[in-house]
Amino acid sequence: MAASAPLGSRDTAIVHVVGARPNFVKAAPVVSALRERGAHQAVVHTGQHYDDRMSAVFFRDLGLPTPDVDLGVGSGSHAAQTAALMVGLEQEFTARRPGAVVVYGDVNSTVAAALVAAKLHIPVVHVEAGLRSFDNTMPEEVNRRVTDQLSDLCFATSPEAIGHLAAEGVSPDRVHLVGNPMIDTLLANLDRFDAEALRARLGLPERYVAATLHRPANVDDPDTAAVLAARLHEIADLVDVVMPVHPRGKAAFERAGLGDHPRVHLLEPLGYLDFVALVRGSEAVVTDSGGVQEETTVLGIPCLTLRPNTERPVTITHGTNRLVTEADLLQAVTKVLHGQGSEALLDTTPPLWDGRAGERIAAVLTQWTR
Repeated sequence: MAASAPLGSRDTAIVHVVGARPNFVKAAPVVSALRERGAHQAVVHTGQHYDDRMSAVFFRDLGLPTPDVDLGVGSGSHAAQTAALMVGLEQEFTARRPGAVVVYGDVNSTVAAALVAAKLHIPVVHVEAGLRSFDNTMPEEVNRRVTDQLSDLCFATSPEAIGHLAAEGVSPDRVHLVGNPMIDTLLANLDRFDAEALRARLGLPERYVAATLHRPANVDDPDTAAVLAARLHEIADLVDVVMPVHPRGKAAFERAGLGDHPRVHLLEPLGYLDFVALVRGSEAVVTDSGGVQEETTVLGIPCLTLRPNTERPVTITHGTNRLVTEADLLQAVTKVLHGQGSEALLDTTPPLWDGRAGERIAAVLTQWTR
């Protein structure tokens, strides 16, 4: 545990490590709540998402402070990227001597920061701990498991996460159910998600299905990407498809001719406000993103998750999410367009998804560091 010096002293400064867009959305309410408590904190951006459309625009949209340092690691294989992250973070942590390192989600920056901090005997705090897909072919699953084992504090977003941590031997006194800081950000910006203005600015149709795909299982294999492009073309025969193309899948979808259909609208990556406005104005969302499953749950937008599993089952039991395969994707979209299956759109949201998760995290972290 951190030293007993006051929270604002250098030896108990809190360092937040963020590396990819979902991290920024989760970190914003935590950084804000700690700022209100007078915490001495710093934000380290690893540069895992490194161009403006994937990174800096999110900081502007979310009101996050300019990062105190940007490591600029960039892309690479999992081993190369994680190694570069660890070298840069070790130098940063050694220089800053933080009292706690806060990591978010499940990207390579998350596990790299946890490993470096643990070996430097710096307490690790994991926001969004305990999520499990039980699919170790997903690199994010490996990152989640390792990070939780190294964490001194585990902040869980949903009840089932607590059970997963207990099953893995994590002591209950390390675990806190706090709600979902990503939903804090969503609720704080509801008035800024203007779907009509976005459609007018980008020349989009009034009725559309939004799509976002970037998981390795969906985009790394050319044959799989070609099948998904064909399925999206089938959907476009019924309704326009609007898809901001993630850099990871861009080349594969271009080779597959995804943009050849006249009713498929491919966009450059969008900032946070524009992307959620796109989702909010859609008939449904086809995705493989974990965060989008959560956002659609609160927005009440039907979500079709193109994966065999999800680490966020609460979005199925308490939300609008449904797992689909490529084979039944068209049928699932057709049902949504005809208003079928709406009985699954529940009126209740998951426990503590009320916009105050950042405050709860800050309260626990403030007490803990003292």
